[in-house]
Amino acid sequence: MAVIGIFGAGSVGCYLGGCLMAAHTEVVLVGRASRRDELRAHGLTISDYKGRTHALTNVMLATDASALQQVEVVLVTVKSADSAQAAVDLAPHLRDGTWVVSMQNGIDNAATLARGLPRCRVVAGMVPFNVARRAPGVFHQGTEGYLAVGQAPGLQALIEAPFAKAKLPLQWQEDMNSVLWAKLMLNLNNPINALSNRPLKEELSLWAYRRCLAMAQRELLGLLKKADITPARLTPLAPQWIPRLMSLPDFLFSRLAHKLLEIDPLARSSMWEDFEAGRRTEVDWINGEVVRLAERLGEQAPVNKQLVRLVRDAEQGGPREWQGSSLLLSLKAAAGSA
Repeated sequence: MAVIGIFGAGSVGCYLGGCLMAAHTEVVLVGRASRRDELRAHGLTISDYKGRTHALTNVMLATDASALQQVEVVLVTVKSADSAQAAVDLAPHLRDGTWVVSMQNGIDNAATLARGLPRCRVVAGMVPFNVARRAPGVFHQGTEGYLAVGQAPGLQALIEAPFAKAKLPLQWQEDMNSVLWAKLMLNLNNPINALSNRPLKEELSLWAYRRCLAMAQRELLGLLKKADITPARLTPLAPQWIPRLMSLPDFLFSRLAHKLLEIDPLARSSMWEDFEAGRRTEVDWINGEVVRLAERLGEQAPVNKQLVRLVRDAEQGGPREWQGSSLLLSLKAAAGSA
């Protein structure tokens, strides 16, 4: 069985690593010294919205990429802004042919890693569900979804069985670009959730916030059509219909989208967690991707550009508890002035 390395022991990295360890897969975690100390003191507990819980003790975490010299597969789970540096850190230590899987938000992380790791086999992956750090050493999956990885028979032979045993079944995709854009379309809610300062379930239950999300999603869908990119179908509803669903009044939405709201009532977006921790968010690799796509096409993306601006403002101490009606007016004003 393959030894799996995880570079970036944040919420997603610790959750994936904990699931694999609970299923008796050998895992090498690499992260910051602060996370090492946290796991030493509290162990590593993973849980999910279905009630699964595993508590692991004596979890070792390395603070240097040299710990990954003998692994066959590395999952990269650092923030998108750190992808280039991750490649620099990993390059001296990974053997030729090591599989490297980007399990990150955004579109171009695998390409960034591949440029810095020419001797490795780099594949794009996608984590569809929300993972939150509930307490020191406790990481919780709050929403549903299946991991996706680009088609790679050699990699599949190494990791499919241990991931299935860990109850992390993989979907192998021929066109990861369409999958990543579809995931990004769903992630357009991250800044809205963070700026609402509400749990995801509560935020998505409110019409004004959903209309904000629908505006951002429609803007992206229009640009993807012009770029001849068809986003993959990651939910029971085709991507083109999701903004319509989001735009429905509350009484209709609650009837038609009850499955969508079957999420942990305490779950929040990773961007909200970044706000709480005082970290720079990934908004440039989420809504910022939409803005860059628009620029490449000679178009504009005023709604997503405004969300980037509001998140950047919040990072600097600006408003972080927007009412849905106020946020909607701000986005409409931005769209109207474009």
